[in-house]
Amino acid sequence: TGKPGTEDFQTNLARLHETSIQPHYIHSEENFPVVASGTVIIDAIYGTGLNRPAEGSAAKLIKHINAQKCAVIAIDLPSGLNPDHSSKNNTVITATHTLSFQCFKPAFLLPENEDAIGQLHILDIGLEPGYIETLTDTDLFISKDIASQLFRKRKSFSHKGDYGHAAIIAGSKGMMGAAVLSAKACLRSGAGKLTCFIPACGCDIVQTSLPEAMVITAAENDYIGSVKLNAKYSAIGIGPGLGNHSANADLLASVFDSTEYPMVIDADALNTLATHKTLLEKIPSFSILTPHPAEFARVFGESSDDYARIEQASAMAVKFGVIIILKGHYTLVAMPGGKKYFNSTGNAGMAKGGSGDVLTGILTGLLSQRYPPEAAALLGVYIHGKAGDFAAAEHSQEAMLATDIIDCLGKAFYSFQP
Repeated sequence: TGKPGTEDFQTNLARLHETSIQPHYIHSEENFPVVASGTVIIDAIYGTGLNRPAEGSAAKLIKHINAQKCAVIAIDLPSGLNPDHSSKNNTVITATHTLSFQCFKPAFLLPENEDAIGQLHILDIGLEPGYIETLTDTDLFISKDIASQLFRKRKSFSHKGDYGHAAIIAGSKGMMGAAVLSAKACLRSGAGKLTCFIPACGCDIVQTSLPEAMVITAAENDYIGSVKLNAKYSAIGIGPGLGNHSANADLLASVFDSTEYPMVIDADALNTLATHKTLLEKIPSFSILTPHPAEFARVFGESSDDYARIEQASAMAVKFGVIIILKGHYTLVAMPGGKKYFNSTGNAGMAKGGSGDVLTGILTGLLSQRYPPEAAALLGVYIHGKAGDFAAAEHSQEAMLATDIIDCLGKAFYSFQP
């Protein structure tokens, strides 16, 4: 550009002159280098990133680099990628690897940036160990340390009554598997007792596949028209496999009206909220909603990009006084007080039918043990993802199933042992 550059630039340029590398200065598009196939390109055009879209010759240089058939290693952030806001439709380096420093940036947590980032590597650059803890940020990562602090070891002289009586309201004809997955995960997460409210057609299925659970069948054969709840239940999970039935709205309304404590709301219960939005006002405070992005859009409206969806989830959690778990690779937990947490466990092998039903069961099981809802949400998503990581290590991401996540819950809990 003809400008002398910063002091850091001059220092590093002097170091470069001490090597055998010959700098190539770019003053215009005519100076763009011809890069041989197989060359490794180091992208450090913008340093710590931009707060506006790349434009002019810089944007053209980014397009030129992306057109080369070469591996690209981005330093800190791929050039053109905004660290804190959406870069949708902007000109951004498509990196093979991104080498960033010390901790995750918001841009790394969102699917819309996956192609730009490539394989991410977080490098320790020797910051003072306690420095990060001094930052007053509302966006936090659910680490093993946080999950371990939330986890409560069982007391030696306890009995099943100390760990609650959970209720799972789930299933319909052809979708009883969702009820079984939720119920099994609920018990595997430590609930003392479990009653499953299911349609009559699913009785033999649940009693055979899960003898540890009790069953109350609905009057209807194919779906659940109504349930009778009482004070003995310490936690409720509702939604997996309910199906699309006209009775669902009245079912949810009656459950909300008869329950004062937080519950877990998932799947077809969320889809019912989407078509009967007045029910949102009836949800007990600090209940946990677990939508995937499509379910979230149905209930709360479309978002322009991934960043907007996160902010919208946080705003809705505050507005309705609930916890929203927005499922994804780095699952978001949006709290009623405005804090946002991103999960550090889990993998793409969990992107299969049934994984969400397992999460509902885990959360219900933790609530039944009287974990505070915020702790249940954070610990639940961490354990769910950790079990998924163990399942992927054993079966591969391609071959693992939702049942494998349940089978690996024991390993996930063992990971808290010193």
